[in-house]
Amino acid sequence: MAAAEEGVSLNHISRESTDIKRLADFYQQIFGFEEVESPKFGEFKVVWLRLPTSSLYLHLIERNPSNNLPEGPWSAASPVKDPSHLPRGHHLCFSVPNFQSFLQTLKDKGIETFEKSLPNGKVKQVFFFDPDGNGLEVASKEDSS
Repeated sequence: MAAAEEGVSLNHISRESTDIKRLADFYQQIFGFEEVESPKFGEFKVVWLRLPTSSLYLHLIERNPSNNLPEGPWSAASPVKDPSHLPRGHHLCFSVPNFQSFLQTLKDKGIETFEKSLPNGKVKQVFFFDPDGNGLEVASKEDSS
């Protein structure tokens, strides 16, 4: 192992948004992220969130209004909001201990989803989008039996 690889861990993921408050509310309600103190950058606003059960941070950054790119990527395979394309598209994945309860939360909130399982059937997956069209996956914890 190269010296540069020792102790490497994921620190944060950034997402741009025209409405960082709406996006922060989504990640807090769906995944339980907590808002943490964030620096003041002056020319743009940020909201920093942390997942309490890990050291993963999510940095939500106010989108530059002069950026002409589309707000959300939808997925690499589809220009439309269709969660069935996400297994091969760009997405973040989280694992949850109670997959069925989490799935019910998504349904209760009216979030469109696409469900599947890994070929061995041990890991269930659900794919969906955040309010800005960023792809998300939630996987069940693998059954060790």
